[in-house]
Amino acid sequence: MTRIVVVTGGTSGIGRAIAQRFAVDRAEVFITGRHADTVEPTAKELGVHGVVCDAADPGQVASLADRVGQVDVLVNAAGGLPEAASGDGAPLDALLAQWHANLAQNLLTAVLTTAAVQDRLTGDSSVISIGSIGAERRGGSYGAAKAALAAWNASLSAELAPRGVTCNVISAGYIEGTNFFRGGLSDERHRALVEETHNKRPGTVDDIARTACFLASPGARHITGQTIHVNGGAFTTR
Repeated sequence: MTRIVVVTGGTSGIGRAIAQRFAVDRAEVFITGRHADTVEPTAKELGVHGVVCDAADPGQVASLADRVGQVDVLVNAAGGLPEAASGDGAPLDALLAQWHANLAQNLLTAVLTTAAVQDRLTGDSSVISIGSIGAERRGGSYGAAKAALAAWNASLSAELAPRGVTCNVISAGYIEGTNFFRGGLSDERHRALVEETHNKRPGTVDDIARTACFLASPGARHITGQTIHVNGGAFTTR
């Protein structure tokens, strides 16, 4: 039976790579993004369904859930660094806006989307959320949001695992080939990020995509409530 896969933030970077790999595996894939001018061409290129949806908007997320019906795999890939606030607001107002934006973009998108499709998950479904090494060190409001994502995932797993649903976070290290830094990554910073890995290479979007496919496979049915670190050894656990 064809699996139904939903990938939020599926128009670029990690989300796009995950959607592409599931599509190659002949799943029926739905990708979401906030802008039609990126969703529609990406969906056409990948041969998947495209849905314009702001995953931080409850109404739009509810509409997405109504459209897709049953969900076998949900990948919460929407997120990233929000654009810096502009204007002459007070410093505390700007700080509050920054934190709200990071929490909305990197935590609430996953919470709302998962809640919207929760009743459509099957006994073999997987919920996979994309976290970040920034949750472990000097991540500021972005890192705090990703740390909260991992904490929420643990409670989500406790709630859904009795139904057979697995819930895991993929915590990505430095991944080359994305627009995360918006062109602001210096050569020196790139070298430093690669040097701190054990295997001396940057991660790729396909590293994350393949991990997502594994977590959604029959071989990973006893893995749930976990944060899987994919960073070449830049951050280790024991």
